[in-house]
Amino acid sequence: MNILFLDGYFEPEQTSFTHLEADLLNGFVEAGHTVTVVCPTPTRGIDVETAKKYKKIKTESLYGGKVTVKRFFAPREKSSTALRMLRYLWCNMRQYSVAKKLKNIDAILCDSTPPTQGWLVAKRLKKKLGAPVVYNAQDIFPDSLINAGLTSEGSFICKIGRKIERKTYAAADKILVLGNTFKKNLVGKGVPDEKVEVIYNWIDTETVLPACRKDNRLFDELSVDREKFVAVYAGNFGASQGADVVIDAAEILKENKNIEFVIFGGGPEFDSALKKAKEKNLCNLKINPLLPVERVPEVYSMGDVAIITCKKGAGTSAMPSKTFSIMACNTPIVASFDRDSELADVLTAAKAGICVEPEDAQALADAILAAEKHRPTVNSREFLKETADRRISVGKYIKIFEDLSCRQAVR
Repeated sequence: MNILFLDGYFEPEQTSFTHLEADLLNGFVEAGHTVTVVCPTPTRGIDVETAKKYKKIKTESLYGGKVTVKRFFAPREKSSTALRMLRYLWCNMRQYSVAKKLKNIDAILCDSTPPTQGWLVAKRLKKKLGAPVVYNAQDIFPDSLINAGLTSEGSFICKIGRKIERKTYAAADKILVLGNTFKKNLVGKGVPDEKVEVIYNWIDTETVLPACRKDNRLFDELSVDREKFVAVYAGNFGASQGADVVIDAAEILKENKNIEFVIFGGGPEFDSALKKAKEKNLCNLKINPLLPVERVPEVYSMGDVAIITCKKGAGTSAMPSKTFSIMACNTPIVASFDRDSELADVLTAAKAGICVEPEDAQALADAILAAEKHRPTVNSREFLKETADRRISVGKYIKIFEDLSCRQAVR
């Protein structure tokens, strides 16, 4: 089977889905399939030398020749919403121009970023190439914008978003979502139940393992006392994360000498978070930049608890990718997160932690204080092995594509 993968960001760019893409491509190759990735030249989070290198690379051969990457030029992303939308449209136009020339495509995989990709590219290629479309909904647009407070229901942007959403879902033969909460959302909007498949973003439990506290280098590198109760937050500071609540909780607990907060951060609002923390001069808080993905086990194993946050309402249309990394390290989770979310359901099912009201620093501080007193332990790895291990989730992807290909062949 020959699969066309329409991707908005591909290695060496790093997103929350990058390591999952690598697992997915490896799974397709091991199952005997070939993949063609059509994506922009990399611009996000790369240095000048890497950017120069990839300006000259239009085609790459990876995975022993089983994966071909075709790149087209795209301008660097800007923070302006208007400029970002123009870049999306540019990428859609160029992506279709490259992909329409491909031959013998059996199925199309389309990501939900940029949100116009499913409608303006995948829908047209489905007709042009005669191949079914699998839409990978990593978030639900425009709900994610509304819940993050970036637009409102009934606004011009929302009306355009709803139109894009309807056309994208109609064009897809299968829609993959991250949990049952998201499936209910789509079915409630009229998408047929049988069209929506739940597949968790996975974790490789064989490689992401708990790191022994006494051997964890981060304690020494960051001068953190191993005897203290450590609350870790790792992730972006942005429009939907509401991560400032961690700094506010640290301020509430600043008189407790037994609790240390450690943040590994990035994202568009990270600099302002750094400034805020410095102004508060909190002795119980250490802030660092994000570390490479291979150090994730050390980061989350460092914590007696790990914190996940969102702005109120934002958690109902997204599932934090870090959740399963934390669970693979058997670290209890304290989530400042919407209680009617997929994350809350997973924490309950896996007995992996607790959820308190988002953007409520006092509630987060109280939960951390209670955890410091009772020292909870979890065995969330067992839940992952049964529901969200790499082999299980990647296997579901492969089966969906093989089933669609078989149906196409019968027609």
